[in-house]
Amino acid sequence: MRTIDFTQPANVVAPQLLGCVLTHGGVSLRITEVEAYLGVDDPASHTYNGKTARNAAMFGPPGRFYVYVSYGIHYNSNIVCAPEGEGQGCLLRGGEVLTGEKVARKRRQRPDRAPIDFHNLARGPGNVGQALGLTLQDNGAPVNLTVREAEPEWVAGPRIGISKNTAVPLRFWIPGEKSVSTPRGRPTRRHL
Repeated sequence: MRTIDFTQPANVVAPQLLGCVLTHGGVSLRITEVEAYLGVDDPASHTYNGKTARNAAMFGPPGRFYVYVSYGIHYNSNIVCAPEGEGQGCLLRGGEVLTGEKVARKRRQRPDRAPIDFHNLARGPGNVGQALGLTLQDNGAPVNLTVREAEPEWVAGPRIGISKNTAVPLRFWIPGEKSVSTPRGRPTRRHL
């Protein structure tokens, strides 16, 4: 069985995560979109200014969750990468729910809204966290990841939803996947 060496830099690990299956809280999803954050060398990274109580998990052992609250309501998550102490990670931006759809729907569906389209269950970082049932208690917990046998086609382009260091091609996604965030952007690099 293939494995991922999480001690590698986030920009190396990120495309390796595409197509892998992440299981947490009774839901399994196939990862379709991630962004790499390169620590103290990356002004958009939570760890750019060093270690704090909030981002300490990113400096911890690789292969674990870094969970944080975004906009006061969303639980976003990274998978910690690079050697311990470097503060790098891969933001989980999108995925396709494979098992536990009823659980994911219960977590995501608001009773006053129309049913959520299947491909939107884990589309966007906050929705990934909600579908998986992630909370701050999962911060620093090991990830349960099944690595895919064959690497899918992927593309890379600029990160989205941030205001710093946006031009670098550190967002990776599987082209044509409906669970990938919009804007899907124009890839700057393609891997076939």
